[in-house]
Amino acid sequence: MTFNLQNLFGCRFMLRKVSRLVLIPFGVSAPMVSSPAAHAADASTTPPIAASQPTGSCFASLYDFAMSSADECPLSWNAVTLYGNIDVGVSYETHGVPFNGAYPNGVETLIKKNSNLTGNMIVPNGLGQSSVGVKGDEPLAADWSFVFNLETGFDPYSMQLANGPKSLVENNLNPLAFQTANSDSSRAGQIFNTVAYAGIANKILGALTLGRQDSLMKDGVASYDPTSAAPAFSVVGDSSTVAGAGDTEDSRYNTSVQYTLGVGAFRLAAIYQFGGYNQGNGSDGAFDAQVGADFGPFSFDAVGSKVKDAVSLSNFGENPLPLGVSVNDLKATLSNNTSGLLMAKYCYDSLTAYGGFEYILFQNPSGSYANGFTTLGGYTVLPGYVNSTAYDNNKILRIFWTGLKYNIRDDLYIAGGFYHYYQNDYNTSGCTDGGLSASSCAGTLDAVTAMIDYRPSKRVDLYAGAMWSQVTGGLASGYLNHVNVAPTVGLRVQF
Repeated sequence: MTFNLQNLFGCRFMLRKVSRLVLIPFGVSAPMVSSPAAHAADASTTPPIAASQPTGSCFASLYDFAMSSADECPLSWNAVTLYGNIDVGVSYETHGVPFNGAYPNGVETLIKKNSNLTGNMIVPNGLGQSSVGVKGDEPLAADWSFVFNLETGFDPYSMQLANGPKSLVENNLNPLAFQTANSDSSRAGQIFNTVAYAGIANKILGALTLGRQDSLMKDGVASYDPTSAAPAFSVVGDSSTVAGAGDTEDSRYNTSVQYTLGVGAFRLAAIYQFGGYNQGNGSDGAFDAQVGADFGPFSFDAVGSKVKDAVSLSNFGENPLPLGVSVNDLKATLSNNTSGLLMAKYCYDSLTAYGGFEYILFQNPSGSYANGFTTLGGYTVLPGYVNSTAYDNNKILRIFWTGLKYNIRDDLYIAGGFYHYYQNDYNTSGCTDGGLSASSCAGTLDAVTAMIDYRPSKRVDLYAGAMWSQVTGGLASGYLNHVNVAPTVGLRVQF
């Protein structure tokens, strides 16, 4: 992710290094200047392709290696670099759910429909998805190079590959009050469930890459979130609604081609998803376009997205299951989604201010898929369990966030944010009981977060913080509880 060093060290670093940053496309899948930063379970975890070479002394001792960053002292052999991070922690939740080793976030620190447990629990991936990957940047001729990146996310406690659909089917027989953590995700246990792409790059002409890649929204959101989209402390990090233009499965495109270009202070990018469900995608086609720029301490990015037949999976949560349904089957709601996202940040000395706004329009899908289909992870959505009429009245979701980050010193920062989701009333039958009568009634989700991060070495984060979240109206329909408070402490190690 471009500009993650700024996320770690703040505005002062950006101002010193701006000459290296302004020519780099924000969503580029080719050579970049950055270091791994806090990422969501479904937020971008794509690190730089071009890693700096060892200084010659960073491998002299374990201490020297630990005190260097992953960029300063990468695990490289020729043009190939091994990288990754491990993130573990613990939390106390007033209304949470038990841990699930397949669910990418492990637990639900954000209030969810099944939130019903008070107590302590283990929390993987509080700052970002634990992952391991290999990337390369092989010079070809003149300013051309061949680039690639293969990365997978996993749970450091269960050692399972991140798999949202699996967490859903594991709760197919569990009523809401007895469920473990579960949700849909673009990560479905694939060998490379984060990214798997390759392409060519040129310093002047830009980069062209092909394969499994982050959406442009996902690729940018962490740099415009005060907590770098940390799942334990950020709504946009815990859920990929923002990054997926409304549905988490579309925060990554499994078969896609992307082009990125830097022109002076500006960056341009476009990505097209070809292929559909049979190719491991969460939609039947998608297109994103982006423009952004850096003007001294001010940065902005605008991204537009159009997604056809986007999939949102859910489980049955009942025992016994309906006749003809197996424990490995799921339900799906389909929609055509149109989204516009605007993000900005401004640095002043050690303080950075962040903000973002997204408008998402949900409409009925182009196809009904009356015969069902096979979805991510190889699970089946049977005929009769595909909802293609959920948005007879268009749903509009407006998302806003803002926050501040203050660098006390180079190895210590504090951050906090406010997040607000507002859903219109698209119910066709009218709403009662303050909107709680149906999930299609108007409603809100609000969250306030705060955290502190201390880096005793450049590869280690010790962090602590809390997230308070609340739902009302239609966004609280069917919820067991409406408020959750989740303080979390943890440790992340990068290599």
